[in-house]
Amino acid sequence: MSPSEFQPRGLFRNPHVQSILASSPVRRWKFRERHRALEARSQELILDCGGGVRLQGFHATQDARPDARGLVVLLHGWEGSAQSSYMLNVGARLLAEGFDVFRLNLRDHGDTHHLNEEVFHSCRIDEVVGAVAAVAQRFPPRPLAIAGFSLGGNFALRVALRAPARGIDLARVVAVCPAIRPINILVELERRRVYHDYFMRKWRESLRRKQQLFPQRYPLGPDIYKLDMRGLTQELILRDTDFGTLEAYFDGYAIHEGRLAELAVPGAILMAKDDPIIPVDDFAALQLPPHVRLDLTEHGGHCGFIRDWSLHSWAEDYLVAQLSG
Repeated sequence: MSPSEFQPRGLFRNPHVQSILASSPVRRWKFRERHRALEARSQELILDCGGGVRLQGFHATQDARPDARGLVVLLHGWEGSAQSSYMLNVGARLLAEGFDVFRLNLRDHGDTHHLNEEVFHSCRIDEVVGAVAAVAQRFPPRPLAIAGFSLGGNFALRVALRAPARGIDLARVVAVCPAIRPINILVELERRRVYHDYFMRKWRESLRRKQQLFPQRYPLGPDIYKLDMRGLTQELILRDTDFGTLEAYFDGYAIHEGRLAELAVPGAILMAKDDPIIPVDDFAALQLPPHVRLDLTEHGGHCGFIRDWSLHSWAEDYLVAQLSG
């Protein structure tokens, strides 16, 4: 599937329209029956991810074919969840195409703040690898793939990088608009306050919920919630991790330049050149192995790729094509 196939027109060439529509209530309402059908087929599971960490996920089995084409683990973006509209849309589409689906909630996303005392941060890759290993052990044997959006795309690629060493037989990885160099994303968000403030509102709500559940562990004063993204990230990193600096933390989950060069799992990366959150320039220096393709579209915004007023996302078509390959 070629990126040139995605040719939105008029209003849908605007990257901000694309980015806002990606997880908007409008799409949630339009595809509500599709979402209900997926959730009716989904079984909640709490996974033992090692080290006492527990993560929540939802497993759904297809009935379109006598045998499933495979099992796909889906990862949401930062402050999204397994119930985000794009996750439900893709999950429903994969079921219809004959794939089983496992929608994983990252730590402190969705209704999971109570499962682990320590707060989420993006360098917690070991527990996500552990979750995928637990899924693989629970639902063998079948082709197992992983796909993610935004920060979830970053996690998916890092899981795939570590899968062989953990004995996870991962057949394919697909990432949509993955975070490549986080420090550059922060700069972009600081330039575009509407996105910065959107994420900060959701993040503050998440931290307040964590504080209510574990008040002794997080005696955070009211002033901390007045900080911007840079300030709050630095405050929590210094308080709750050993990274020491904001730069060291961001570097801890960066996948720029040659960090994916040893990726052994076949896969694909979809990125829009006009993404207002993830700088497309970060992709220019990526060193990818021959079996991992990078597809750049002219339009699509951040995880949007909305075709027209049907509000269908071309990213679903792309994911199905890549996972089928």
